Formats: sequence, C-alpha cells, structure tokens
Amino acid sequence: MKKRVLVLGYSQTGQLSRITDSIISPLIGASEDIEVIKQPIEPSTPFPFPWPFVTFFNNFPDTVYETPIELKPLSIDVNADYDLVILCYTVWFLSPSRPVGTFLNSETAKTLLKDKPVVTVIGCRNMWLMAQEKVKEKLRNCGAKLIDNIVLTDQADSFASLFATPLWMLSGSKGPFLGGLIPKAGVSEADINNASRFGEVIRNKLIESNTPLQTMLTGLGAVKVDEKVIASEKIAHRSFRIWGKLLLSLGPQSSLPRKAVIFIYFTFLVIMLLTVVPLNALIKKLLAPVTHEHIQAQKTYYAAPSGEATSYLEQQS
Repeated sequence: MKKRVLVLGYSQTGQLSRITDSIISPLIGASEDIEVIKQPIEPSTPFPFPWPFVTFFNNFPDTVYETPIELKPLSIDVNADYDLVILCYTVWFLSPSRPVGTFLNSETAKTLLKDKPVVTVIGCRNMWLMAQEKVKEKLRNCGAKLIDNIVLTDQADSFASLFATPLWMLSGSKGPFLGGLIPKAGVSEADINNASRFGEVIRNKLIESNTPLQTMLTGLGAVKVDEKVIASEKIAHRSFRIWGKLLLSLGPQSSLPRKAVIFIYFTFLVIMLLTVVPLNALIKKLLAPVTHEHIQAQKTYYAAPSGEATSYLEQQS
C-alpha cells in the first residue's frame, strides 16, 4: 500500500516553495511507493510582494496577536488519512506567517492534523525560535506530533540580514545592495539544492517502516541554533507584544493614528538595531564563560527534535 504524504505551506516570495520542492523531490521520485499531495495554504486576498512600506509594518501587530484572515478552502478531504504531514512556513515578526498561523488555529487544522506525525520546514533569516515555539503549541492543540524540524536560513550573517531581508521584502530584489555593503538576501542556492537529503531519508523511512514515524533526521544538520540570537529573540518578542498591543488599540490597518505610530515604531526599531542589538551581543560575549552551560542547554532544547548534529553527513563525506 502506498504511503501518503501531505505537504502544506504558504510561500509569499516563492523561496519556500523551492525549498519544499527540493525536500520532497525524492518522495515524488518514489511514486510507486509514496503518494505526495501538495495543498497550498492561500489567503483569499493575496498579500503583496514586494511589500509597500506601511502595509509591511501594518501587518506586524496582527501577525504577533494572530488576527485571523480569510483563507481559500482546502481542495483536499480533511478527514483523509496521511502517514506524514510536512508543514512549511516562513517567519513574520518572530511568528508564523499570517496564513499559516490562521490555518493552525482553525477547526480544519484540528481535524486534519489530529494524531498525524508532522515535519515542520522553515525558510527564513536566522531568527525562528519564537515562531517555532508557537507552532509547537498549535500542533499540540491540534493533537499532532512534531517528529522533525528542518530550518534553512539566510546566507547573510546575523547583523547583515537585519538589513538585507527587509530590503528584499520591500523592493522585491535580493540584492546585493550598496555595492555589496549589504549582501544578498535569502537562502543560498546550495542550501536549497542540498535540502533533498532530508527527502531521501524520509523516503527510505516511509518505505521501510510499518509503524508510526518517529524522529528521522538526526545527524543531518536539520537545524542550526544561533546562540547569539536566543536572548535577542526573547527581548524582541516582548517588544513586539508591547508595540503590537498599542498599534491594535489605535484601530484597524486603515486607521490614520495607527499609520502615524507605525513611523514612530520604525524609528524605534532602527535605533534598537543600531544600539541595543550590538550592545546585547557584546554583553553576551563577555558573559559567555559563565553562561556556557545554560546556553548549551537552550540550544539543545530549541534544536529538538531533529537536533544540530551532522554525524550522518560526516560519515557520508
């Protein structure tokens, strides 16, 4: 009997779709043993790309506080059985994108994902920890079991991507910008192509196993937790909650007071990026000898269930 794999996701720029296609290509190649069903999660009113400046930041409070949007109906039978669900999402303001967040909060998701093993796939810059924590909770609420997580992050370093990624979102161009001073945004082509290694292991496990799937991707370097951003994500998430609550209190996205405060928030954000973020990085570096064990424990927690290990890759090289 064929194993059935459902692939769910929303890709605004198209990058996540390419990552997903790379991962599932070995599954599609095993069509005699595996049936792959792709089901996009689509908003009824598409989000623009590139983003207009005000629209981009105006979606920030609604993303953080999970204001639902209207989604197109799924074209699949939500009561059907699947041996594996692959859930693919991007990160907006340290949260899952609004289409995916809305879907995971829906009754449809509870019906579709109940008792299903789930592999999450994230394509983003290097800050994804808080978003995945929210997705973990939503999957638990749906009765699903998270068995693996795959994260592909931007090729630019942590500081450079603070500028490269927003420029990509607002201009539609990955860059590089300013003659290379701001590097190219997005996940590298090599990382996208090499993501097929995950699909190869998933394919083999599906074909070989007659029991419910467990963690499969240990040793494949499925995730890499940047210890420099753990504390920064927590601080930023608290800040997003405070500013988001203020902006929501000013009315809907069309509200003039809300749009005016958006510019104040943007100014605050730039100041934070140029002052607090570098200072926080310096403090963490100075405290590293004292906090090493605590940070390692945090990295292990956030890397689960797949982990950061690359032992399998090293054996193959």
